[in-house]
Amino acid sequence: MSSTAVTAPTFQSDPTWDTQLQSQRRKSFRKLLTGLAFISPWIIGAAIFQVYPFFASLYYSFRDTTMLNNGSYIGLDNYRDLLHDDLFWRSLKNTFYYTIAYVLIGSVLAVGLALLLNRDVSGQGIYRSVIYLPTIVPLVAASVVWIYILHPAYGPLNYQLSRAGLPTPGWFSDPTWAMPGLVLIGLWGIGNVVIIYLAGLQDIPVELYEAAEMDGASTLRKHRDVTLPLLTPVILFNSIIGLISGFQYFVEPYVITQGGPADSTMTYGLYLYQNAFEYFKMGYASAMAWILFVIIMAVTLLVMRSSSKWVFYQGR
Repeated sequence: MSSTAVTAPTFQSDPTWDTQLQSQRRKSFRKLLTGLAFISPWIIGAAIFQVYPFFASLYYSFRDTTMLNNGSYIGLDNYRDLLHDDLFWRSLKNTFYYTIAYVLIGSVLAVGLALLLNRDVSGQGIYRSVIYLPTIVPLVAASVVWIYILHPAYGPLNYQLSRAGLPTPGWFSDPTWAMPGLVLIGLWGIGNVVIIYLAGLQDIPVELYEAAEMDGASTLRKHRDVTLPLLTPVILFNSIIGLISGFQYFVEPYVITQGGPADSTMTYGLYLYQNAFEYFKMGYASAMAWILFVIIMAVTLLVMRSSSKWVFYQGR
């Protein structure tokens, strides 16, 4: 009985197909190079002004670097010294105070203003422009104006308070009122947050309000059961942005108070700046910067983790 050998079929590649495939690869590679060439200024700028400083600060945080010399390696000494620095803890406490007050009060105020600006009334565009105007004023110029407004002796705010028979705080000359004064200035510039909330309100389907009205819901209940739940994604976004900016709060205390009186407005960003550019303790300031980075990351992750319990998305 004879057996017949079975041979596997052989496939030969088509030269034309290989040529086309190589040609497409060369075109894709040229497009990639062209795209990289166009964005190369941004890549170079990001590498020099963002990536390099990021890792350089980590390197300097383990050294006693000053403005004049690179210093020597000291390990974790900068971080240990910070733990025993009373002013470091005071600045951290002041920063948490400002950030929490600004985010909580600012969120309530911004949502309320957005609800008012969302109403169909005459002059709506003018009101929206007025609310947004403070955000385009330079921070330094606004700070100088607020120094005059909140002056305890001849400031217009205290003048009106005295005419109304109310107490006149010392504001930036009184440690008790200095930080609330900075919070007041921060709340004055929440126009950009109001605009974001306004956009979120306009994204809520009108049909939901109509259904609530058919069920006999009052205006207050519609806002509680429809507006606020569907606005929570926007609240989450603005809260995270507010927390990040609050922990880096610098310009107003630097211009208005320089951390005084009695270090009551010494924020973390201001103390970091003083260590770096007034005391020239670059290594110490770099360690502060990395601690701030860790704090911001931890708080942001904590808020994001908690969002599953109070943030509601349409369609879920």
